[in-house]
Amino acid sequence: MLNKIKVGVVGVGSMGQHHARIYAGLEQARLAGVYDADTDRARKTAAKYQCRAYAALDEMLADVDAASIAATTVAHFELGRRFLDAGKHILMEKPITSTTDEAVRLVELARQKNLVLQVGHIERFNPVLTALEERLTRPRFIEAHRLSPYPERSTDVSVVLDVMIHDIEIIMHIVRSPVAALDAVGVPVLSTSEDIANVRIRFENGCVANITTSRISPEKLRKIRVFQDDAYLSLDYLKQEGEIYRRANGKITRDKIPVNKDEPLKRQLASFVNCVATHGAPIVSGDHATAALRLAVEIIGQIRAQKL
Repeated sequence: MLNKIKVGVVGVGSMGQHHARIYAGLEQARLAGVYDADTDRARKTAAKYQCRAYAALDEMLADVDAASIAATTVAHFELGRRFLDAGKHILMEKPITSTTDEAVRLVELARQKNLVLQVGHIERFNPVLTALEERLTRPRFIEAHRLSPYPERSTDVSVVLDVMIHDIEIIMHIVRSPVAALDAVGVPVLSTSEDIANVRIRFENGCVANITTSRISPEKLRKIRVFQDDAYLSLDYLKQEGEIYRRANGKITRDKIPVNKDEPLKRQLASFVNCVATHGAPIVSGDHATAALRLAVEIIGQIRAQKL
């Protein structure tokens, strides 16, 4: 009989409610319960997925093997520390923490305790990225756009930390070269921090990436385009579709890229539970997330230095 991993979810707001939904249906997991500072929201979520609504975080800590932490970013470090100290594996929603110092401390604690620390960079589990990786040779230029309407959450942090960090982590993953230079610009429009931002990153291997992110767009768009010596790949994360352009016999050919569509969050949580069960290394580790956070913080620093 399958030994199921007992999991909990901390924070069942816009993202955490979906963690609860998916855990409730995963064969390898058992959703033990949820915790939220909003006790009414916790109770409703628990009733919907037939699990426990913990009255206090200590109750969850004593009851689960692992947990998703989907609380506000400023609470990530303290929550992560408590779970790791208690010997629990964690999937931390992105960004891993508010500061790189906090991220480094969590990574080291997880290492000392021999626990899984996975970070929720969900696009790494998008089937589109799998299709892209299968066709990558040597990226020379990358262009990423991630646009969305103004949200009801996370407007207290820069759009770089909340949204652009997805593309930062992906691009660092596929380029695999140190950053040589960057040029960033950002503007607060409807909130007190950046709502739209652009950065041009030059890597030591010669690849250049241009990332544009906005949370004040009338449309929702998540696309990446990769130019390499033998092809140009254009992929849509939302539609989970892609095309590849090649030159053959003096002509440009265009072919659809086959994508096995699936829910990225489901793939992410299934991977996390499997890592806990097998003591495996997560696809997006604390080290990966810390590197992305460090670059995001550098981008924000450059944007704000221009305003002084």
